[in-house]
Amino acid sequence: MNPLIAHPAILFVVLIVLMAIATALGAVVLRRIYPVPGDNRDDFNLVQGATLTLLALLIGFTLSMAVGRYDQRKNLEEEEANAIGTEYLRADLIEGPEADKVKALLIQYLDQRIIYYRTRDKDELSEIAVATARIEDEMWKTVRDVARDKPNPITGLVVSGMNDVINSQGYTEAAWINRIPVAAWCLMIAIAFFSNMMQGYGMRGSHVKAVLIVVLPLTVSLSLALISDIDSPRGGLIRVAPLNLLSLEASLKK
Repeated sequence: MNPLIAHPAILFVVLIVLMAIATALGAVVLRRIYPVPGDNRDDFNLVQGATLTLLALLIGFTLSMAVGRYDQRKNLEEEEANAIGTEYLRADLIEGPEADKVKALLIQYLDQRIIYYRTRDKDELSEIAVATARIEDEMWKTVRDVARDKPNPITGLVVSGMNDVINSQGYTEAAWINRIPVAAWCLMIAIAFFSNMMQGYGMRGSHVKAVLIVVLPLTVSLSLALISDIDSPRGGLIRVAPLNLLSLEASLKK
């Protein structure tokens, strides 16, 4: 299920086929086996309306969850850029060659973070993780040794800034992993399936069937695909661009 919801285009195709089958199942099979009696039409319309309302609420709440996670990823990208830029300035407080070393490592680290935001390749992600961990280790050892040699408030400020840089990367990683649970996806797709089947079951008139058998599956499929796109940091079209990191890179490399 995870690979499916991580690729919105594929999910859309699967959903529109599934929802069309559900609508056709209700319109063709269920109506022939047990047609809705005329005296029960009002009760059926009530249940149908409640089911579609529930589906709409679920889609709305899930979309809100996805947008919240997207906003969180954007905010954390800004925080990363601020932390790296602040530590780059604080590196000037270090006396000796360690200052240039910290600055050079921060630029390398910044390059890795930009690639992290842009890549879709899993193998490249593994390489980025290794390179990022190595650079973080070197940066931390450098400022730690400076703080041990000269334990004063100034070096403490530099160490604190480096800690913010490393923490911001960890927060970003956690936010990119945090996705809508698979159980929620399964429940929403199941309710969408039965809603489409009920819609097909209650249709009357051949010209109405031709329209409704397309409109509701298409609408539901597009909505769920949009949620998947927003909730997928790498698989969809809607992605967090490292604009703040790129701006910082341009200012540091002048």
